Amino acid sequence: MSDDPRRRTPRTDAVLAEPAVADAVARLGRDRVKEVLRTVLDACRRGEVPPEDVVRRLLDALPGSTASLRPVVNATGVVVHTNLGRAPLSGAATEAVVRAAGPTDVELDLATGRRGRRGAAAMAALAAAVPDAGDVHVVNNGAAALGLAALALAAGRRIVIARGELVEIGDGFRIPELLESVGAELREVGTTNRVRLADYEEAIDDPDGRVALLLKVHPSNFRVEGFTSAVSVAELAGLGARTGLPLVVDIGSGLLAPHPRLPDEPDATTVLRQGASLVTASGDKLLGGPQAGLLLGDAALVHRLRRHPFARALRVDKLTLAALEATLTGPPSPVALALASRPEELRDRARALADAIGPGLATAVASEGRVGGGGAPGVPLPSAAVAVAPDLATPLRLGDPAVVGHVHDGRLLLDLLTVPPDQDAVIVKAVLAALERGATG
Repeated sequence: MSDDPRRRTPRTDAVLAEPAVADAVARLGRDRVKEVLRTVLDACRRGEVPPEDVVRRLLDALPGSTASLRPVVNATGVVVHTNLGRAPLSGAATEAVVRAAGPTDVELDLATGRRGRRGAAAMAALAAAVPDAGDVHVVNNGAAALGLAALALAAGRRIVIARGELVEIGDGFRIPELLESVGAELREVGTTNRVRLADYEEAIDDPDGRVALLLKVHPSNFRVEGFTSAVSVAELAGLGARTGLPLVVDIGSGLLAPHPRLPDEPDATTVLRQGASLVTASGDKLLGGPQAGLLLGDAALVHRLRRHPFARALRVDKLTLAALEATLTGPPSPVALALASRPEELRDRARALADAIGPGLATAVASEGRVGGGGAPGVPLPSAAVAVAPDLATPLRLGDPAVVGHVHDGRLLLDLLTVPPDQDAVIVKAVLAALERGATG
């Protein structure tokens, strides 16, 4: 029994003192490492793990970080992929988040030592990006921006909106339910496919003065074609000016200025110039920044929303403010770079990746990407992809890092529209590793 290797099971404190384990403790915390170590030591005492392998088994069993979220290479061709966290942050925005993680001057004027306006630099950057806005404010997401506007301006009163704009978007989220949840009453006008200015005029002819605002909502991720008619922002703005009603326009996608590849996507600058009183949008879609809700427009209206008691509940934190400022003032975001990508360059990259993976294992093919996130529905983005066997979809998703593509016509397409060039080598390594695991399986 004296030669039994189980008697050589190392002590807990001896394992924790190993340099590699000490590094893991600094990264993950002592309690988490000890919890996993107990399991490994129990296996050692049962004779299932040799004593000399305890440290290696422990390190293999430990997670890479304290966060459960795993990094993913987005090879789907969907630029703003909701299931993958929408817009990826730029390097500058990521660095700004890290810098803001400790104590910052988020609400302190360092020159005077007194309290300053929260996130003043981020607000200034947003105002500079949309100079047609009299003032700007930021809340924690796009739904919060529209909800705050409805709560502050129309609680207990009526909102006039076209019936065809009462949309449902991802995960069962419905615009009418949001508006009614803050106490607003909806006055629907027109039909699903057609609405006229006269419909709005009739709806606001209200002797009791219960109509609080006109609302126009971008239908986001669907289109109505054929026998249709709609009322433009300019026409509604004119009606609002004649009747004293504010016009709120929810553009959804967060596009701040016109984009040549998305001519039909509404943008904040154009909508404000057409007369909208207030624009609401998301910051983590086509703006390419962190999750945020943008409020842009008439200075008095924005001030009223900022000072509303419920605005405190929707306040963004310093990390969001830091990332937003860096997105607005720094280099182009990954979303902007994807939208500006040239199909011929994507084709050259696809050929190079297919060659690196190997003949018969991968092929460069033409593909079509999409904006995603409810933006520019039906608008194709010419792209190129690496086509591999469809049975690689699961092992690639379960790899480290995970690589997510999409299966089309019996092939798994790894679309390069949404893959930064510096991740090309990661794609090759991941595919070869998945092929090797399949061959040895």
